[in-house]
Amino acid sequence: MSNMKAALIARTRIVYSTHSFAELVLWRVPTPVQGSAHEFKYRLVYVVDSVCVVRYDNEVGKGDHRHFGAIENSYKFSTPERLMVDFQKDMARWNDENRSS
Repeated sequence: MSNMKAALIARTRIVYSTHSFAELVLWRVPTPVQGSAHEFKYRLVYVVDSVCVVRYDNEVGKGDHRHFGAIENSYKFSTPERLMVDFQKDMARWNDENRSS
């Protein structure tokens, strides 16, 4: 098992408008990323007007966390499906809270 390489599960970019897109990358890794206790490495970002406004990731040493605007919080990862649901909810929240008048 220690010779197993990371396996790309998903990599996609979804364009919502000329000003916004989401990028989702998910890997299955042979050993948990330092700071996480599961077999996934991920990065989900939502970019509006060239600024990353929502991000979920588990970079080495920091573990699972999320960014919403300038606020960073820990994130309790359970499954890739739940991760997607939570990310989509935060994208919708961002759009609702930052709607143009």
